Amino acid sequence: MIPILRIGAVNYLNTKPLIERLTDFAPNLELTLDLPSRLADRMANGELDVGLIPIIEFFRGDHYTFVPNIAIGSRGPVLSVTLFSRVPWTEIRTVALDEGSRTSSALTQIILQKRYGIHPEVRPLAIESPADDLSTNAVLLIGDRAMRACLPGYRFAYDLGEEWTDWTGLPMVYAVWAIRNEVKLGAAEKAFHRAKEYGLSRAGEIAQREAPALGLDPGYCRRYLTNIIRYDLGPSELAGLRKYHQLAAELGLAPQGANLDFHRPDLVESR
Repeated sequence: MIPILRIGAVNYLNTKPLIERLTDFAPNLELTLDLPSRLADRMANGELDVGLIPIIEFFRGDHYTFVPNIAIGSRGPVLSVTLFSRVPWTEIRTVALDEGSRTSSALTQIILQKRYGIHPEVRPLAIESPADDLSTNAVLLIGDRAMRACLPGYRFAYDLGEEWTDWTGLPMVYAVWAIRNEVKLGAAEKAFHRAKEYGLSRAGEIAQREAPALGLDPGYCRRYLTNIIRYDLGPSELAGLRKYHQLAAELGLAPQGANLDFHRPDLVESR
């Protein structure tokens, strides 16, 4: 009997092309949806075998590997990771960070400290808490929540994907399919690639289906999925990952010496 593989993914629009019909392509996959931060905790606790987790948690994990050439990333504006601020970057003294995010929370601190040389007080923003009436200078929102938010009381809306690429010249990778080190994917690995190919070929259908529940225009959602989010994990994305890890480690946000190994079925199966 083929063992069940417990898979976890984020229930955001940008995830949909990667999980479209995923469980149809491999009958032993059991998929659940949760927030990025909770997925990371469930991976760490051994409750999931594979998780589409924040990249910062990949670095913090216990020798995770990743499914090759699949990621959620951007090169330039990302639209779904936004720092709303009442003041310019260099005047930010307090910032609230969305508790649903860990990669973007670390990215915010990296940009503030490494690019702009400031060290503001960091406060958590509870997942269900409104962001409109905060007393902080700035607030980070991610995912679908960021795409819907207007926050007219904040003068600036900084797109952190754009900030990162303007600064480093590299793509930003937010999440990968992480695999716990004792897990054997076997033939199921092909399902992740088939789902990605299938989902991207139907980005328009996904946008049309998901837009009403998000309160967003279907055309906007389609452009987001096809022109903004990048789902490959090639050499330039890996360079962006290494740069992000280097800066996060310098700030104590990630361990030094984290590995960037992709899943090798031949090596795993021979253990």
